[in-house]
Amino acid sequence: MSKMLPSTARSLEGRARLHSVIDSPDLQHITRHIDEAAAVQIENCVGFVQVPVGIAGPLRVTGPDTTGEYHAPLATCEPTLVASCSRGCKVFNACGGLQFEVLNEAMSRAPMFLFATPGHAVAFARAVPSFRNDFARWAESTSRYVRLQGFEASIIGSSVHLYCSYFCGSAAGQNMVSKATQRACEMLRKSQCAKTFGIKDFIIEGQLASDKKPSWGNVKRARGVEVLTWGTITNSACEEILRCSTERLYQTQMALKEGGIRNGQFGCNINTANIVAALFVSTGQDAGSVAEASWSHLTSEYDYETKELKMSLYFPSLPVGTVGGGTLYPSQRECLNMLGCAASDGKRKLAGMIAAFAVALDASTSAAIANDTFTKSHMKLARGEIYGSPVSKL
Repeated sequence: MSKMLPSTARSLEGRARLHSVIDSPDLQHITRHIDEAAAVQIENCVGFVQVPVGIAGPLRVTGPDTTGEYHAPLATCEPTLVASCSRGCKVFNACGGLQFEVLNEAMSRAPMFLFATPGHAVAFARAVPSFRNDFARWAESTSRYVRLQGFEASIIGSSVHLYCSYFCGSAAGQNMVSKATQRACEMLRKSQCAKTFGIKDFIIEGQLASDKKPSWGNVKRARGVEVLTWGTITNSACEEILRCSTERLYQTQMALKEGGIRNGQFGCNINTANIVAALFVSTGQDAGSVAEASWSHLTSEYDYETKELKMSLYFPSLPVGTVGGGTLYPSQRECLNMLGCAASDGKRKLAGMIAAFAVALDASTSAAIANDTFTKSHMKLARGEIYGSPVSKL
């Protein structure tokens, strides 16, 4: 019997082509849950690719409206990631856990307005503050949640790019700000302002928002949730759990920072992108936004008297949400619930959780480098080898 077709295949020709794809013997794994695809909001959905989910933790986390021990559902195909993150959680738990604070949140869209000459562009840019209130009213009429926060102009040749920054409630907000900005720009173009300054055209995004692209702009100003997390590791816990001293761990982290500087590394961390990607996938975030979310700044501070190592990790832009998009699906809701973030007001907490588990992973990974078990652990868990000797498989 032919499998159920997704409702997005509208035309007869399109449905016939999808029939041939879905019924192909080469896609048995992808299509075996096709009956669940009806509620999926992507085009021509033919099934699902299973991504393994491992549970890391528990990790003791304290933050705004957050106190307790949490587990992280990491969607990944990489061996060692879950084990290493869990080890990092263990060492911080032994020292009181981790703390986080949310510093800011915003979602941006940056439309571009085109003029006949640079002179017209300059005149328009100077007038931008005068119509901010109107622009905000038009934009905010599209949603009961969206609120305009930032509004600034940049002149490039005969065009003006308007950087619009919004508060979006519990949603990540990419679509919300697109709708809001589109409406406001259309109303602006119909207004007397357009005639006064000679607006010739506009496009909804001129790349100043760096949507799904790494940029210094998204380091300087938040596109998503700006969060800082920190914790302290004692020397006794470090030696017992991470198998090296805190001084050795500190020296290793500083050496990695120096190498990153020489290499022109974008950001300063050990491997935070692993946690960002794994939690984005498991909790239904936009995976394309990993590009802009993975910039982070790890800071290591060593006390030579107490032998304590303080680690802090800063993320300027984590574009996450707990409503809308992929967060609506049952598996993703379960993962959000595991993190204590399934409630509609869990957006800031989710950002804090991502940062906290990321610094736990950075502690463990740098320790593996410090005590020379990095290669051994990967060979053992990824390849079933012990120091290069294959383990016999019965």
